Amino acid sequence: MKKIAIIGAGSCGTALAIALALSRKPHRLSLWVHGADILESLRARRENSVYLPGIPIPDQIEVTGEISEALAGADIVLGAMPSAHARSIYSAMRPHLPSAQGKPGPIFVSATKGLEQDSFARMTQIITEVLRDNSPPRVAVLSGPSFARELARGDPTAVVIASEDADVAAAVQEEFSGLTLRLYTNTDVIGVELCGAVKNVIAIAAGVCAGLGFGGNTSAALVTRGLAEMTRLTVALGGRRDTPSGLAGLGDLILTATGPLSRNRTVGLELGRGRPLADILAGMRMVAEGIGTTSAVLALARRHNIETPIAEQVHAVLHQGRAPREAIRELMERPLKQE
Repeated sequence: MKKIAIIGAGSCGTALAIALALSRKPHRLSLWVHGADILESLRARRENSVYLPGIPIPDQIEVTGEISEALAGADIVLGAMPSAHARSIYSAMRPHLPSAQGKPGPIFVSATKGLEQDSFARMTQIITEVLRDNSPPRVAVLSGPSFARELARGDPTAVVIASEDADVAAAVQEEFSGLTLRLYTNTDVIGVELCGAVKNVIAIAAGVCAGLGFGGNTSAALVTRGLAEMTRLTVALGGRRDTPSGLAGLGDLILTATGPLSRNRTVGLELGRGRPLADILAGMRMVAEGIGTTSAVLALARRHNIETPIAEQVHAVLHQGRAPREAIRELMERPLKQE
């Protein structure tokens, strides 16, 4: 029986732990919790009352506040932390992981959908950089359309597991797939990670449009042109052109840009209604990855001379004080061109 350590007990990590309890194979499951209030809730009531209230945590999931305890003997380490904390948390893992001894260490699976703000690094790049002095990490990324609450309550969900090592992807697919979670393998790590980051930016724009009172015409146009931006950036950075049309791209984009459980869409919705960003964030405990990722996406696009007009306007609204209606006007009055 293999052990899976889930690092991060926000909505995503908790939901994945619950889904893994229903996988085809039995596992030892360990869930590492950072916040003391969440740890107390999980231990006392077997419920994550902060992020997933009302959904019971299966008894087989071991809950711990000690990262060394969570990692001990782990065959797979599933990272489900916010992108802003990824480097520090993976660095904290390093002393508790096996050193290079000629045998492979655990497989690392990132479920974080974002980019590091300062370096613009993808999460698998951070894992490889931070842990390269241990056993050379075997790395994969898990992404796709998957609201945590729906996954946790047992709604059938299909996602992508991508690794440059096809055997690693296949191993995770076999271990994770189960009654409620179906995994498809992919070798395009760059494309899958970029899609997971860019879709959050487009979702903020979609929320802005909804907050301004615009209807289906606007939403459809935004998602379609957002997909074009996602594809251009993916290809420019070395990803495959077909990846954005799959679950990690279009699938997740549709969900995040239109679904009522989307944190990024909710941020945009409130911005469109006229609320200041600081007030919106003050009322949120969960992280909307698109806020920080927007700057990284825009910087990468400029570095590679890629047009990303939606991302530019989202950045201007979030960080430069541009009025949402002015941002829409800027998009509509751009020079006319062929599709």
